[in-house]
Amino acid sequence: MSTDTPNTTGDAPSRAELEARVEELENQLTQEDSQPKMSIIATKGTLDMAYPPLILASTAAAFGYEVTVFHTFWGLDILHEERSKQLKLSAVGNPSMPMPNVVGTLPGMDRLTTAMMEKKIDDNDTATIEELIQTSLDMGVEFQACQMTIDLMDYDEDDFYDGVTTGVGAATAIQDMADADIQLLI
Repeated sequence: MSTDTPNTTGDAPSRAELEARVEELENQLTQEDSQPKMSIIATKGTLDMAYPPLILASTAAAFGYEVTVFHTFWGLDILHEERSKQLKLSAVGNPSMPMPNVVGTLPGMDRLTTAMMEKKIDDNDTATIEELIQTSLDMGVEFQACQMTIDLMDYDEDDFYDGVTTGVGAATAIQDMADADIQLLI
């Protein structure tokens, strides 16, 4: 019996068959042991929408995921050092807001709802946007800033937090998503 042909006679497996099976099992183990990957697209720059990508990214990184977060359009404000400290919470168009939309349209309501949320964040000792970004960076999360949006909004790349990757295009984000085990659009 040839050592290259599969054993179909019921005899003990050949050395070549055993080696092929061992190689197959080793390949399976190597694939299973590879680091899982998460890709997040952050598109919104309001106070309430800044937290989900940051919390998910830092949590996934803590669980051993390789995480990238691609920030585009208003989501880019999350990575901007000054703008991230001034994110607002809109009282209009948020169905979970405990007030009718018509009340939310009154002058000063966005300031009021933002101040209420900031107080709630402070009272609960919730991490700030800046703290979540730094924690995520420390855990290896890659924050990517969309180059087209940087150009469109006329941002200065030096205004982003240290460690943010600039110059990233949509093609890179798409490839990252294609390679990821989990893809989220926030």
